[in-house]
Amino acid sequence: MNNFHLTGLDIAIIVGETLLVVIIGLIAARKIKRTTEGYFLASGKMAWYLIGAAFVATSVSSEQIVGTIGAAYKGGMAIANWEWWALPTYLIMMVFFIPLYLRNKILTVPDLLNRRFGPACGGIYSVVILIGYIFVFLPPVIYGGSLTLSELTGWPQGYVMAGIVLVTASYTLLGGLSSVMWTDAVQCVMLIGGGVVFYFVALNHIPGGWDAMVKAAPERFHLYQPPSDTEAPFAGLVLASFGVFLFYQSSNQVMIQRILSARSKWDGYMGLIFSGFINIIRPLVTCLIGLVVYHWLDIMKEGPSLLPDRQDSAFPLALQVFAPSGLRGIVLAGFFAAVMSTVSALSNSVATIFSLDVYKKFFRKNAVDKELIITGQLSGGVTLLIASLVAPLVGSIGLFKYFQTGVTYMATPFISVILIGIFWRRASYAGAITGLIGGVIIQVALASYLIVFDVNLHWLYVGAIAQGLTMLLIVVVSLYTKPPEPVQIETYVWKRNWLETDTSDEIKRPWWQGVKLWFALYALAWCYIYWQFW
Repeated sequence: MNNFHLTGLDIAIIVGETLLVVIIGLIAARKIKRTTEGYFLASGKMAWYLIGAAFVATSVSSEQIVGTIGAAYKGGMAIANWEWWALPTYLIMMVFFIPLYLRNKILTVPDLLNRRFGPACGGIYSVVILIGYIFVFLPPVIYGGSLTLSELTGWPQGYVMAGIVLVTASYTLLGGLSSVMWTDAVQCVMLIGGGVVFYFVALNHIPGGWDAMVKAAPERFHLYQPPSDTEAPFAGLVLASFGVFLFYQSSNQVMIQRILSARSKWDGYMGLIFSGFINIIRPLVTCLIGLVVYHWLDIMKEGPSLLPDRQDSAFPLALQVFAPSGLRGIVLAGFFAAVMSTVSALSNSVATIFSLDVYKKFFRKNAVDKELIITGQLSGGVTLLIASLVAPLVGSIGLFKYFQTGVTYMATPFISVILIGIFWRRASYAGAITGLIGGVIIQVALASYLIVFDVNLHWLYVGAIAQGLTMLLIVVVSLYTKPPEPVQIETYVWKRNWLETDTSDEIKRPWWQGVKLWFALYALAWCYIYWQFW
């Protein structure tokens, strides 16, 4: 990007907005209760709008923005399914998972596994998810964010990486989840607000706007893609709604921790619905700019095409071509905010799981609140250091391949065990342990088979096959081993009456605050989008 440069105004905006985030994080840190619940779960006082904004901010990361804009440039609108295809997973969460977590006052996902099955299950989750967060989730975010910001600004990548880590640590380690969620809310506004403005400014450069783009290449404006599609096969999306996607949203500590911090059941449900409404407009920020760049280069011929394999340059090129001084700074500040948000959320979740599910259970059963908080701060800091050292390795493997493969390997055993545990009373402790360990073996065996026999299968299908085999394994082992005691599982197996009691709240609310009403409105908007662009 030889012609790309930042003006003094751009730099001032980036620095100013970053300082604003840090200040808000530090203010939130000053107000938290120095207790285990206060530091790790924000004392259960988070409002719906903070939960929804944090849910979105945590799930948007730097490599996703660059990658999905590039994918939209190359393949068209179908990649927006990664943003829009959230409603099925959210519905499953609202009906089955959120009632389970909130009714039983679950603190962490390992806590759920320990109660439903036994201590070994929670221990396995803790170890695997800690390794996953440190070596699978965090490195590509740090590497991708620092690389892109370095390429755009000309600043050395090492200094950018150090800046991301140090700035994020300054408030995350001090204030815990409260600081993370308040800053997430600000970062969400920065990212979505700046990104939406940028999209419409870019679209204004296209004579005829959206209609002209559709008319020029109508085949690129469809969400449905056949099962053989290499980017977003629709059949794979449907299967993943019960597997990889469901794990990421409902059983991934970094995401579900936002729901667990809710000040009421109503806030937990409404926070998730609010994030769904934000997801409706999110593709304007993370995908559809790619369609504008395609029309500009490949239809209007205003520059050399990025096809076939330079699509990841679409985002920086869009900034160079379409964003004037000032807006360029706002967009990059939002991009930086996305990186910080994900990094802070992951490091905080590591601190939570390590302190509550590893340190307290295996090393210091009688640890007091102050000791657990210090342990959380130290483990969060060490996590950021290790992830920063591992981050350069990601560049040699490839961001998406690294992330998608790692998440799939982690997700299938856990979501298989949790799903069967929620719906089948007979699921046993031995069956769960076998599923957690055997699921990884099945994944490795399946991946090895595909490599040896040169079978090209989309990773969504690989995950679904492995999940099916893992669930079958759990069922077989459970049938031949000792069943759980009825008292142990009574409150952890889903019942239909949960819907009648958990979509209401202790406070009598007016009809226009009804959970079902707002979810119905979200569902209508979602259905309209898929009807319009099917």
